Amino acid sequence: MPAYTFGPFRLDPAAGLLKRGDAVVPLAPKAFAVLEHLVQRSGRLVTKDELLDLAWSDVHVGDGALKVCVREVRRALEDDPRTPRFIETAHRRGYRFIAPVSLDTAAPAAPSGVTVVPASGAVSVLAVPDTHYARSGDVNIAYQVIGGGPIDLVFVMGWVTHLEYFWAEPSFARFLTRLASFSRLILIDKRGTGLSDRVAELPTLEQRMDDLRAVLEEVQSEQAALVGVSEGGPMCALFAATYPEKTRALVMIGTYAKRLRDPEYPWGPTREQREAFYEQIRKGWGGPIGLEERAPSVAADPAFRTWWSTYLRMGASPGAALALTQMNAGIDIREILPSIRVPTLVLHRTHDRCLRVEEGRYVASRIPGARFVELPGEDHLPFVGDQDSMLAEIERFIIEAPMLSPFDMVLSTVVHVAIEGGDQTAGFLEHAARESDWFRGRTLSACPDRFVGAFDGPARAIRFATALAAAAGRFGVTVRVGVHTGECTVRAGVYSGAPVDLAARIADHASPGEVLVSRTVRDIVGDAGLPFEDRGAFPVDASSEWRLFRV
Repeated sequence: MPAYTFGPFRLDPAAGLLKRGDAVVPLAPKAFAVLEHLVQRSGRLVTKDELLDLAWSDVHVGDGALKVCVREVRRALEDDPRTPRFIETAHRRGYRFIAPVSLDTAAPAAPSGVTVVPASGAVSVLAVPDTHYARSGDVNIAYQVIGGGPIDLVFVMGWVTHLEYFWAEPSFARFLTRLASFSRLILIDKRGTGLSDRVAELPTLEQRMDDLRAVLEEVQSEQAALVGVSEGGPMCALFAATYPEKTRALVMIGTYAKRLRDPEYPWGPTREQREAFYEQIRKGWGGPIGLEERAPSVAADPAFRTWWSTYLRMGASPGAALALTQMNAGIDIREILPSIRVPTLVLHRTHDRCLRVEEGRYVASRIPGARFVELPGEDHLPFVGDQDSMLAEIERFIIEAPMLSPFDMVLSTVVHVAIEGGDQTAGFLEHAARESDWFRGRTLSACPDRFVGAFDGPARAIRFATALAAAAGRFGVTVRVGVHTGECTVRAGVYSGAPVDLAARIADHASPGEVLVSRTVRDIVGDAGLPFEDRGAFPVDASSEWRLFRV
């Protein structure tokens, strides 16, 4: 296949390379295909429909996607559309490549150090993206951005991650490159893993959600589609329920609602099975831990085994890997799934050996309007096996996801503080308002007999509640505190709904100085350094009981 030269550039379709001198100019696959098509038809008007059929043959997109793609090509060529040297726009009709093009039949092979990945019969070339850092509290979170599509898309890998080792495995690089072909793709390393700061305590779902929010703010993303794999699914689900206005769509791949088995969730592993896996980590970290369950189709491939072992080892130390796995065992988001209102797609392979397909079905059944797609195969890792079918489902769903009207329902954690006695109540209420601001809460009500606040994370709400209970004595007041997480109606800044009422009823059952939380709160928080004592089941309304826990 010949190569083409124009200006200072050389386009080599066989190698999938665009070069300027000796330097490779990175282009996403769709942008490369559009440029190749235009160059091969130099001097001819190429219609928008022709280019859309070329790059998006299996999905319907509008002119906006093509404009973004052409913009990326122009940026790579440093071509100003006002005074074009290479690509001319024919208003409302299409584009024309206007630079002289020479044919070269002696194209060199791809240079070393560049990832060459087969994709849909073409060849895509992509260097490892630059790694940047966003500040989340006092922790630095590593992230990468690739692609220039019209939709921001966040990909959250499960378990252990390492951004730069994503790209060392060709099948993973190809998977990410395809996502970046229709989006601005954002990748992150969770705190404590990969290139993000190591921390004394590994992150809860809530902290991981905060880290994602910090990265989105850093890259100035107002709204993004979220793709969560395995344990990344619950974190993305919590984010979508808490920040629906920031979430365009939610995709969960090979995910779960609860990590341990119980009578109401019979598909998870038993505690004994989890303990056996913990022992594998203790004794075998540095090797291909868990590969047979996560990627059986390539488990015997020496190159893949070596990459997987290195990826895990670079992603986390043995102690951090064990702590993260134990913390994930406490995940339980069953009660928040009905609060997710954004367009949701759940993908699961039929014979997934790591997480059973029944878990994916359960998750989809609990989310209003969610779409469940079952795909053939037994690999858990999405980039292993038939990734094209999965990618096609993701691309179609995200591009076609409707733009929803503003939300008036959000997932919130409500803290109700019942106050008794004392002549310093006013001072206590002022202190409570300051503490609420400190923990990123919103004051809903402040009067002599109660203080009510709403928080976007249950762990922050609990820490606020315990700090307030500890400070009550200084103001000569007694408090009883109830905490519950659920879907609140928010109109004109006023919160209402079951969580507000239930938090008050839970406070009624608390002893003086005690902080009681619902089981929903305890399940979301999991093992976050907050000890809970089971206080049993209490009637909170005429028709139901709730299991409550003392913090």
